[in-house]
Amino acid sequence: MVTLSPRFKVLSSGVFCLMLTLGIARFAYTPLLPIMFEQTHLNAVSGGWLATINYLGYMSGALTTALIGSLIIKDRLYRLGLVLSIATTLMMGFSESIWLWSVSRYIAGFATAAGLLMGSGLLLNWLIRHGYRSEMGIHFSGVGLGIALVALLIGGLKDVLSWSQLWWMLGLVAVLLAIPAWRWLPKPDISGVTQAGEILNDQPPSKRFLWLMMFVYFCGGFGFVISATYIVAIVEGQTTTQGSGELAFLMLGLVAAPASILWDILSRKAGILNALMLAYLLHALGIILPTLGSASYFGFLSAILYGFTFIGIVSIVLTLAGRFYPTKPAKLMGLLTMSYGIPQIIAPTIAGYLAQQSGNYYDALYMAWGFVVLGIFAILAIKKWAEDDIKKLA
Repeated sequence: MVTLSPRFKVLSSGVFCLMLTLGIARFAYTPLLPIMFEQTHLNAVSGGWLATINYLGYMSGALTTALIGSLIIKDRLYRLGLVLSIATTLMMGFSESIWLWSVSRYIAGFATAAGLLMGSGLLLNWLIRHGYRSEMGIHFSGVGLGIALVALLIGGLKDVLSWSQLWWMLGLVAVLLAIPAWRWLPKPDISGVTQAGEILNDQPPSKRFLWLMMFVYFCGGFGFVISATYIVAIVEGQTTTQGSGELAFLMLGLVAAPASILWDILSRKAGILNALMLAYLLHALGIILPTLGSASYFGFLSAILYGFTFIGIVSIVLTLAGRFYPTKPAKLMGLLTMSYGIPQIIAPTIAGYLAQQSGNYYDALYMAWGFVVLGIFAILAIKKWAEDDIKKLA
């Protein structure tokens, strides 16, 4: 009988958690959106409102994470998030009621925050306490794997199952993912020392660094949410790639899975802010590509660059939070994520109205691109004006 090491089990619990709470509870909505447009009364505006409601729930989870310091309570909320991810996925298929969908998306947003922020914080805390390198790249590969799994399931079964049956099928898969995510993450250690007896010391960043980084992540939120919500609809809306939305989403997920590991390595080699700068540059390019022409490779390359960069941005920023606060990384993760989440509340609804008026998502992509470019300038400001904080990240 093969005995799995504690480190392998803990890292795997994080992967399965993100496959569930992000891959299914959050990102299943993206490839199912065009299907629901066809088979239900949902349209671009109401679809945008549901995405906005989802991010309101996500913000609630981020705020909760920022306010709660107890690792014990965070562990309980993490496990609640796993259960809610299953329940809200199943809920989506029960009715065409916009009110039921709204409740589902709000609670799913909270569950996503519980998985991403509380789960990541608990996992990072365990790794640091046991003397392991903060291998968050492996952990965040769960997002890409979850997206790829959802894309394969929906792409393979959309001609066989209805929209509601697809949600129920994903709910059953969610149950399977929740088992190792629950069982393999140990209860948190609340002592102030590592297993080797070393005292853990937090190194809070300066207010200047914190405000600039919150603005950087705020801008990144605009870049993330438009493609996260509409990338499949964007690809489906182009004549040269019509019918290939699930393929683009699959490519996005397959690229995102190893990307987080690559960004982790790059951060250690080139420096965490240099890696973040490169991620934003490539992210901006990926966002603007569909507006440059209708050739099929524009849409697919946009999905690939998006998958490669969005997960890198999230993993770099949340790992950065852990560097400053090794004893309670989720607290700063929650604060930064609130700034990331504000545009995610606003942008989907704006994008829905813009798309309804123009017949495409180009204006929304221009908006997202502009904010990501602003984020690049904010990173340059950090490199110039927050040298002491940068040394803490070394």
